[in-house]
Amino acid sequence: MTYSDATVWWIIAILGIGTFLIRFSFLGLIGSRPMPAWVLRHLRYTSVAILPGLVAPLVIFPAATGGSPDPARLAAAAVTIGIGYWTKGVVRAMVCGAVTLFAVQYLLG
Repeated sequence: MTYSDATVWWIIAILGIGTFLIRFSFLGLIGSRPMPAWVLRHLRYTSVAILPGLVAPLVIFPAATGGSPDPARLAAAAVTIGIGYWTKGVVRAMVCGAVTLFAVQYLLG
């Protein structure tokens, strides 16, 4: 499909407005009011629920290797899961996983 430049810009504008309205509904409309305890309890698990969905395809089918898993990414994923489970810290787990990824890639050449 080929779209004209004007159509592409209209699509970008509409998607931008839609994204703004979704975010504004949380931040602008209810941002100044206290949230119920059950909402806060569920929001604690947002990063734990989203992060694996973003990272798993990059570990199992990495574009850098043509879609085949490699030892560096599998080792980094294992370290990230282990450190995350052990320390219960998302940032520490991601940093340790990144260090492992770069270290194994360096060692393997």
